[in-house]
Amino acid sequence: MNITTIRQQINQYLDGLSSDRLQMVAEFIAYLSEKESEEATQELLDIPGFIESFERDKKDVAAGNVTNWRNIRSDV
Repeated sequence: MNITTIRQQINQYLDGLSSDRLQMVAEFIAYLSEKESEEATQELLDIPGFIESFERDKKDVAAGNVTNWRNIRSDV
């Protein structure tokens, strides 16, 4: 089942719900979204050396030590 079909099916279900149930659905979706974001963050944090590299790169950006992407990829 593709994303468009899933979204259409969800919308059909939502149309039949009361406002109380819609509120429950909204809270559940917010929970799932937050959980997915936390999992993605944890996945990054589990990469060896990621935090150190991220902090070093933030300092480089703040200091202006960056390369314009157009200089790297002129075909884009």
